[in-house]
Amino acid sequence: MGNDSSIDPVDCMVDQWVRNTRLFRHRECMKREIALHKWYESERAGHDIGWERASVDYMIRFGHREPEPST
Repeated sequence: MGNDSSIDPVDCMVDQWVRNTRLFRHRECMKREIALHKWYESERAGHDIGWERASVDYMIRFGHREPEPST
């Protein structure tokens, strides 16, 4: 089950390359921003508003600006 010898080094390099792309970093940053927005709005509503509602609300309110990428 924990056999690391079956991991292809090329797949690891490709995976690392994808994670370093600007598009991937932007997507990850947006996911964190939406998760935080979901938490705030759920607290304000008194119940879990759900991911879909939070993401739509976030895009309507803040979608025009690009979130700050964390390093």
